[in-house]
Amino acid sequence: MRAHRYGYHRTHESCALGALIESSLTMKIDEIDAYVTVIRCQSLQQAALSLGLTQPAITRRLQNFEEALGVELLDRNTRPLKATATGRIVYEQCRVIQRELDVLREIVATDTPPVGTLRLGVAQTIADIALTDAMRGLKAAYPDLQARASTGWGSQLLQRVEQGELDAAAILLPSNKTFGETLSARSLGRIKLAVVAQKGMLRRRARTLAECQPIGWVLNPDGCGFRDGLQRTLTGLGLALKLNLETLGTELQLQLVADGNGLGLVPLPLLQASAHADALDIVSISDFKPLIDIWLVHPRVLGKLQQPVERFGAAIERQFREARAQRAA
Repeated sequence: MRAHRYGYHRTHESCALGALIESSLTMKIDEIDAYVTVIRCQSLQQAALSLGLTQPAITRRLQNFEEALGVELLDRNTRPLKATATGRIVYEQCRVIQRELDVLREIVATDTPPVGTLRLGVAQTIADIALTDAMRGLKAAYPDLQARASTGWGSQLLQRVEQGELDAAAILLPSNKTFGETLSARSLGRIKLAVVAQKGMLRRRARTLAECQPIGWVLNPDGCGFRDGLQRTLTGLGLALKLNLETLGTELQLQLVADGNGLGLVPLPLLQASAHADALDIVSISDFKPLIDIWLVHPRVLGKLQQPVERFGAAIERQFREARAQRAA
């Protein structure tokens, strides 16, 4: 395994590091995995939990890795743990090695069904509409595969995919979103967002965001893509966000809006399915036409998990397509 195979920059430091790596063939993949996880988690304890190991086992692997390379990779005087200058270079190259190994594993993968755990991230809005059906389909198609789903904001779930904590995520992000070169992403569809108000609060005519400013908003907490989009539009118009209430959960938000606490911003499919729909008006905003895409994001190399992830994405796409068809009917 020659250093130039993994793209070292031939500075004085990296040349010396390359020579060390070429002469250190005793290192093991599990030691590389341990080192990468420690740097990512910035904690021995969290790294051990992530890998399902004890903390002493993680420590031994790190020590073995440093001994094999003959360099100190961690600054143990800092909290949280950080890599030394050389350790940072080693980390980047270890990530390259891990990706190469993923490709190798995919090449030699057989046609046997996937087993183990599939770690999925799902934006809450997507979960409300499509998660149950998607998980049921995975269980039926892959009985030996344990699918685990966690919810969160799109940006947080995307970061977890990038860090290797999730195998795939279905998230809501703008249609012009760009992704890192190590990720594969495709749009599963587009959702229209609706601005809503207490029934009869506003006359039925187009409004501007400036005209809505005195009313204020009932929104999800900071980190929500819907709120971020509204905030960017307001900032572009020279307006500040007037936040009356922030709350988690679409139904609670719609109830608060129906009670006259401000304007809401919700996906149209969830509004139409809400118990509070009859107590709300959709407000036409002339300078704000919010749309957001459903993205399926995963590492470019998934091996045997590729097929289950594609099935998961197809189930979500189908659920939203059926929801649109029901609205049209």
